[in-house]
Amino acid sequence: MPRAFLASVANRLAFPDLRWMPDEPFSASRLRIELLSGLTVALALVPEAVAFAFVAGVHPLVGLYAAFLVGLITALIGGRPGMISGATGALAVVMVALVAQHGVEYLFATVVLMGLLQVIAGVMQWGKFIRLVPHPVMLGFVNGLAIVIFLAQLGQFKVPGSMENTGHGMGGGEWLSGGPLYLMLALVALTMAVIWIMPRVTRIIPAPLAGIAVVAALVIGVGLDVPRVGDMASIEGGLPQFHIPMVPVTWETLEIILPYAVILAAIGLIESLLTLNLVGEITGKRGGASQECIAQGAANVVTGFFGGMGGCAMIGQSMINVKSGGRTRIAGVAAALFLLVFILFAAPLIEQIPLAALVGVMFMVVIGTFAWNSLMILRKVPLTDAFVTVLVTVVTVMEDLAVAVVVGVIVSALAYAWNNAKRIHAVTRESHTEKGAKVYEIQGPLFFGSTDGFGELFEVDTDPETVIVDFKQSRVVDQSALQAIEAVAGRYEAAGKRVMLRHLSRDCHQLLTKAGHLMVDSDDDPDYGLAVDYSVRTGILGGH
Repeated sequence: MPRAFLASVANRLAFPDLRWMPDEPFSASRLRIELLSGLTVALALVPEAVAFAFVAGVHPLVGLYAAFLVGLITALIGGRPGMISGATGALAVVMVALVAQHGVEYLFATVVLMGLLQVIAGVMQWGKFIRLVPHPVMLGFVNGLAIVIFLAQLGQFKVPGSMENTGHGMGGGEWLSGGPLYLMLALVALTMAVIWIMPRVTRIIPAPLAGIAVVAALVIGVGLDVPRVGDMASIEGGLPQFHIPMVPVTWETLEIILPYAVILAAIGLIESLLTLNLVGEITGKRGGASQECIAQGAANVVTGFFGGMGGCAMIGQSMINVKSGGRTRIAGVAAALFLLVFILFAAPLIEQIPLAALVGVMFMVVIGTFAWNSLMILRKVPLTDAFVTVLVTVVTVMEDLAVAVVVGVIVSALAYAWNNAKRIHAVTRESHTEKGAKVYEIQGPLFFGSTDGFGELFEVDTDPETVIVDFKQSRVVDQSALQAIEAVAGRYEAAGKRVMLRHLSRDCHQLLTKAGHLMVDSDDDPDYGLAVDYSVRTGILGGH
């Protein structure tokens, strides 16, 4: 294999930021903040992992092992210190059909393949395409995910044991009512109040952890009969064991798992990269997209071989971590290790934590995550941007994140193309260098969307014998633009008139001159390239 290729791959795999501590000096205070933040995240991970395991139709430990392994590996080598990853509902809703039809072993094989695809995406640096996601799509993503997190918590207001296979936690089962409902709401409100008040009293303990501790102490001390973590399922277990997925190594198996792996890999990367950008805005960090892709992929490969359901970045837990002060890899590693300790040693204690406390924490995450200012700016931004924000929010809630982002990007791209298509126009004047010639000064980009408008600018029948088309204020973008220029030249040639081009890129006028219609007049043409050289030179343009 060529050395240059190996060097390129090595450079792409070189992680630029694996520092354990931020730029500030190491201190006991910073370590305490990171550890307590990790503990808070771990407590919030337990019911989420169990609930998403139910959604996917697998044992709760499959979700907990995924939360531990994916969280640990991405914390160690991920692209954004402070992010938290684990089992997520966006992936679980895709997995449920695979598990129902083929069993959990096919799920493990799919997770391994999903991870390999994500590693490839990272090595190829495809993560950078997240830059193409417009800000209105990001706003819709944040708002939609906040609503999804809120809806997921409503399932906790049902009779314990009724949450299996519930999607966002709102499936079958009876809702709490009367006294149990009022008590649950009161405890949720108490948790939220403690979280709101705590930063005004002291920052020694993260506010979410304080809220959980206060409500748990009250419930356990008084002996209140409210839903607890243990009512969902037992979280007690051993260490995850290495396990090769028991599936036939055949082409038929690949045909079964590949479609699911592609979908899961795409959803996982989209959610992870958008969360990476969101956390980056809060912490003031940039970059790391390709590194995050590789980390997510490596985590899922390992998880698939250790009996986990796979995962990706979790915006809710990431927000808990960031708001609790977690800024380094220590918090994420601590969260994963605390979760493992819960599984191995502290299951009876953790199972006594009231669900109301965790619901209160997640409700505060919803309040902090939702972009409330977007409600104010919807009336001030362009109508298209407002529409995209609302559309992505609705699709995120009704369908899933990946579909919402794709829809938002497509609508934004079409709106951008339409707006640019309307910008094409021309200013006409007499030529200063060619006596009797008419000059069309083209303004606005010339591309597939504006070619019709470009053709309508010219008055072939009434124009003089010589016409100059000046592209100094324009930009020829694609093959459709070249075809449009040639079509205009053909109309003038048919009328016995001559067309001259000015300030057109050398790539463009060399290709157009081959068509036999055009004369080029300029010594200061720009040098920007055109991505359609091959198409034109192989005869697509005008049949030449």
